[in-house]
Amino acid sequence: MFFKEFEIRWSDLDANRHMANSAYINFMSHTRMAYLGQLGFNQVSMAIHNIGPVVFYEHVYYFKEAFPGRPVKVSLEFVGMSEDGMFFEFRHNFYDFKGKNFARCEMMGAWIDLKERKLIGLPVEFLEAFQAMEQSKDFKVLTKEDTRKFVQVPKDL
Repeated sequence: MFFKEFEIRWSDLDANRHMANSAYINFMSHTRMAYLGQLGFNQVSMAIHNIGPVVFYEHVYYFKEAFPGRPVKVSLEFVGMSEDGMFFEFRHNFYDFKGKNFARCEMMGAWIDLKERKLIGLPVEFLEAFQAMEQSKDFKVLTKEDTRKFVQVPKDL
C-alpha cells in the first residue's frame, strides 16, 4: 500500500480549528498524483498523450477530528479499473501519528481526452502500468454501470 505523509498547515484548517474538508481533498489528490508519478504518469507524459484525470465523486467519511502539530499519513489503495483503463477507483485512509484511522474516502474517476473533451481508455503504456499496480483485496473490474451507482441528474433553474 502506498502512503504519503503530510503536515497539517495553518491554511488546512477551518473555522473550528481542525482540518478543513478542502484539505482532505487536496491531500488525497496529492497522494494519488505522487503515486501515479512513480508509474510515469506526470504532467509531461499526460500532455504527450493529451489526457487528464477527472473525478466522478469523492465520498469522505470522517471518524475523528484532525489537528495541526503532528504529521498525518494518507494511504492509497487501487480498488477498481475497467478493462480498457477508462474508469478507475481508489480508496484513501487517513491516519494520525499513532496510526489511528480518522477518515476514509472512496473515489472514482476516469481519463479524458483534453482536446475532444471525451472519456477515453488509457494508452497501452499507461494501461500496462495500471495493470501492474498492487490491487486491494476487494479489487473489481469496473463497467460503465459501476459509474452510475450514485446517479445524479442536473436540474437547471
